[in-house]
Amino acid sequence: MTVETSAEPVPATAAPTVEFISLTHTNPSTELEPIPTRGIDLPFVKRYVRTLEDAGFDATLLPYGSSSADSFVLASAVGQLSDTLKPIVAVRPNTVFPTVAAQQLATLDQLTEGRAVLHLISGGNDAEQARQGDYLPKDQRYARTGEFIDVLRRAWTEKESFSYAGEHYRFDDFGPGFPPYGDSIPISFGGQSDAAFAIGAATADIFAFWGEPLADVKGQIERVHSIAAAAGRTERPRIWVTFRPIIDRTDDLAWAKAHDYVERIARNLDNSPPRKRFTGAPQNVGSQRALEFAQRQEIYDRALWTRTTAVTNAAGASSALVGSPETVAAAILDYIDLGASLVSIRGYDTLNDVIDYGRYVLPLVRQELAHRKATGRRGTLQSEHLGALAAAARP
Repeated sequence: MTVETSAEPVPATAAPTVEFISLTHTNPSTELEPIPTRGIDLPFVKRYVRTLEDAGFDATLLPYGSSSADSFVLASAVGQLSDTLKPIVAVRPNTVFPTVAAQQLATLDQLTEGRAVLHLISGGNDAEQARQGDYLPKDQRYARTGEFIDVLRRAWTEKESFSYAGEHYRFDDFGPGFPPYGDSIPISFGGQSDAAFAIGAATADIFAFWGEPLADVKGQIERVHSIAAAAGRTERPRIWVTFRPIIDRTDDLAWAKAHDYVERIARNLDNSPPRKRFTGAPQNVGSQRALEFAQRQEIYDRALWTRTTAVTNAAGASSALVGSPETVAAAILDYIDLGASLVSIRGYDTLNDVIDYGRYVLPLVRQELAHRKATGRRGTLQSEHLGALAAAARP
């Protein structure tokens, strides 16, 4: 397929490449069709990982929660089930000592020949932290994460043993630690509070955001880069954005599907056990921001939809991109133009959505990026598939 060339040059802020990330599910239960289970459906996991590979995803997140499967063990399994996927291990620093985490991650990295990635979650909910004995205030949790990162990097690179005496970690004569496959392991950081920006922008390789309106993501990226520069960093953190795309053959069909999905999700939440419901004002700034956007308006930019956020009370990544594959691909490119080089997309019909994204969305984005590399110009995908922008422009 030939990509038509636009007259517009590629924005100076645009990422030249993109890696697509999914999230590994351990059983067929979804928000649309919940299946009561706390177990792992191994045949489903094997099929899901194969499907991610076939769809062309680059990486998959292994999430962490106090009642979920262990992210390290799952990451090791995914690393062996796949020859290409990067397992991204979500870790909360309160659950593992940093020298032990360094050893676990380096082992995973060697077993996967350099594919391991770490995603640090400092903890945004006091009740969830307390379930595993963590009672630190939020700002101190971020300070602890900063020390955690420092210890990890030293454990992977120091040639001699070293001691450490921080506010949150102390040990004597550790190392040299077990080495990773390469020089180091990428560290991703999540959080939207001032403390999160201060620590993450200064220390992490990747800074992760949920899907927000373009103007707001632009401001957040600029803030990360500014803090990184002030910290003396010569390389800026890579930017990761996350969405829940809802696609169909046309924009109209996709919007009809999206409204059906929200009604089903709302019904399922109404019928769920009390502990599974997310009510009241969330403590984490990311969810607070997401709800503010949802209260302000329902549709932003080309395809960003916030009703999924409102109905789930911003419990995790929930902002949707709605439209045809072309419209959603164009919307993803809008964020790539701001500098996002990692894009996480996971759907509500989890396995089938992976298949559809791989068939219809990922190729369009990658084709556009190849065109840009060859010509230095944008293709016409973004100018021809305006989505909600077209409706907003009508008199």
